[in-house]
Amino acid sequence: MRFYTTCPASSAYSPGTYAARVRQVAQWSEAAGAEGALIYTDNGLADPWAIAQMMLAETGNFIPMIAVQPVYMPPYAVAKRIATLAMLTGRKVALNMVAGGFPRDLQALGDRTAHDDRYARLEEYCQIFQSLLRGETVSLKSKHFEVDGLRLLPELAQTLLPEVFLSSSSPAGRAAAGALAATPVSYPAPPGERPEDPAEHPAAVVRIGILARDTAAEAWALAEARFPEDPRGSMMHRMAMATSDSAWHRQLSEMAAGGCAARGLYWLRPFKTYKTFCPYLVGSFDQVAAALRGYAAQGVTGLILDVPATEDDLRCTAHVISLAGTSAPEPLVI
Repeated sequence: MRFYTTCPASSAYSPGTYAARVRQVAQWSEAAGAEGALIYTDNGLADPWAIAQMMLAETGNFIPMIAVQPVYMPPYAVAKRIATLAMLTGRKVALNMVAGGFPRDLQALGDRTAHDDRYARLEEYCQIFQSLLRGETVSLKSKHFEVDGLRLLPELAQTLLPEVFLSSSSPAGRAAAGALAATPVSYPAPPGERPEDPAEHPAAVVRIGILARDTAAEAWALAEARFPEDPRGSMMHRMAMATSDSAWHRQLSEMAAGGCAARGLYWLRPFKTYKTFCPYLVGSFDQVAAALRGYAAQGVTGLILDVPATEDDLRCTAHVISLAGTSAPEPLVI
């Protein structure tokens, strides 16, 4: 099972320390066998393209997964940046297409597009830059975009075409992912549960945090220390939920209210207290590996992990992923 990690958020660091932390996490992740790292984007974060360029410079085969929101730049600019990074580094990037975002961010940018129409716009947006990256001349006049005889220079080597990831938590997202042949991304249900109609809910890649150690007691001691109860964080989560039209945010919030925020292998307290945006698996190596095998049986082929706090987190997670596979892993030494 392949996996990406997640880049730390610039908002959590001072300007003098952030670059060193990004470099450290990228190098930890590559050493642990990660394919790359997701780099978030929103109005309060540093530019993900600049962070991606630094990651490329500090690693050997690492693939930055850059979050792209159509409101921030036209599709031609996306194609141009991808082609330029490829020309300068000989490396590829991946893209995580973002249809929405924090409501206040969208309002500040003057974007009041409805949820499903944002995915229709995203589909047109991707079609333009993907055609440019394939070397095609693009002419299009649609509801959201108009280009006429547009070509891309420098041209992109076709071996460096980016993989496109897209949220499939809503029907509109699933439709867009299918139309674009994008890798669908979703949030997993608790282990052992299946969607009512798996054909309607493709689960190629899931967003998940993992805290696994040799025993469940060790993992839970770490989890409780890192994510204690936080009434203020819970209030911030409720405020975000009141204004969000995100399908995945609503789904996870309903599960958290239903009991998944209590201690268990599938744990939503970090999400419920506004510390992160994904569920966690917490337990022994064997318990978490069994959960991953269950997800693999449902069609999951990859993970996008939460931001790693320590190098040991990544080494332990890589061990669990290996343990979940068919080949026997090497003994873990910490």
